[in-house]
Amino acid sequence: MNTPEITKKISAAIEMVRPFLQNDGGDISLVEVTDDLTVRVELHGACGTCPYSLMTLKNGVEQAIRRDVPEIKEVVNINQ
Repeated sequence: MNTPEITKKISAAIEMVRPFLQNDGGDISLVEVTDDLTVRVELHGACGTCPYSLMTLKNGVEQAIRRDVPEIKEVVNINQ
């Protein structure tokens, strides 16, 4: 179940990975956290078109969020 506290923790985790994405010419936005705890994000710039964006999403962003919010189901990019 999504709560304001969970959303706050997810946003904080995204802020921790944002500089790494920005260094590569990309960025990320939190779109929503669903009731079943799927985190929906949008990748921008180079991250939105990079062939490795799925790997970045799963190995970077999702793992960073799971460290702080282990109960999330998954992280998905709304552009894919």
